[in-house]
Amino acid sequence: MDLAALVEKDLSLTERALAKASAAPPKRSHLRKVAEDFLSMARAYFEDARHFRDKGELDKALANVNYAHGWLDAGARLGLFDVGEDDQLFTLSE
Repeated sequence: MDLAALVEKDLSLTERALAKASAAPPKRSHLRKVAEDFLSMARAYFEDARHFRDKGELDKALANVNYAHGWLDAGARLGLFDVGEDDQLFTLSE
């Protein structure tokens, strides 16, 4: 698979994961802010990935989309996100 195809595949996967992940802690929990921060970081890296893809900087796009998904996986694994036990889009502990 060439780099452009890999970037598109990872962008699609991460876009689906972003749409599925939602903050799990109750609104008054201090962990809610942590979950929201993780989601914010994932969204920012995802948008940066799309920006770099559009500029043709595919190596930077790939790095950013993988950072984005890393934030999502970490949040899912820590229980910060409700992901519906989706172990195809997220790395879960069990």
